[in-house]
Amino acid sequence: MGQSARERVRPSLPRVPAVAVLAHHLVGYRRTWRAGLFSSFLLPVLTVLGFGVGVGSYIDQGIDGVSYLDWIVPGLIASTALQTAVSESTWPVFGKFQWVKTYFAQSAAPLRVGDILSGHLAFVVFRVLTTIAAFLLVTALFGVLRTPWAVTVLPVVALLGLAVAAPTFAYAAVVSVDSWLAMLLRFAVIPMTLFAGVFFPVESLPLALRWLAYVTPLWHGVDLCRAATLGVAPQWSVAGHLLYLAAWAVAGWLLARRAFRRRLVV
Repeated sequence: MGQSARERVRPSLPRVPAVAVLAHHLVGYRRTWRAGLFSSFLLPVLTVLGFGVGVGSYIDQGIDGVSYLDWIVPGLIASTALQTAVSESTWPVFGKFQWVKTYFAQSAAPLRVGDILSGHLAFVVFRVLTTIAAFLLVTALFGVLRTPWAVTVLPVVALLGLAVAAPTFAYAAVVSVDSWLAMLLRFAVIPMTLFAGVFFPVESLPLALRWLAYVTPLWHGVDLCRAATLGVAPQWSVAGHLLYLAAWAVAGWLLARRAFRRRLVV
């Protein structure tokens, strides 16, 4: 076969090579999505019933003039987006370096480090969006979403997921053993979930803890989701929230690209 014939049959990368990496993850997910479908709908049902209906029945006055169920749901949406992003950015990333070596195989192909990183991050954002779309559908059936602006939750959680996933990629790429990933969950994700305004207003915290909550990306996502689902103004400016989350995403991407380059480029 001549050179021109080989060029005709050789598969070419898309114009944006990161799309090829995203397609790789989607092909794998096509074989496993059914396993997570039930939990995607079961989780929001249990959280709404357990926290919103169960705990909410003991809070007669509500919060900020709305029922506790209506108030807590956007916090649960944001925290679910955070947890989904972290779960897809810890062991999956660590495993592709340490166990299955997928990243090294991709690096041997005509893919740059940025392509590998961006394609995998795009898949994480896809997982966050599909998970939260199911959450929104369930909560809509409960009548919790009070305004059509609730659909803007989707771009908010996409940005929140990216802001969380990018630095987590960098962390997972540099740790030597996977026990460090469990420590990330124990000392970062759980405290954020508890104290970033998901279950109670951060204004009830002491001043020092309140400012720690403001630093976390989760609080900014919670405030935006709460404003969207309740149809109220956020505590901080919308532009300020979005710029802050974007800063986390950009800084995390740069750190992750540096960590990936150290591992993949000889």
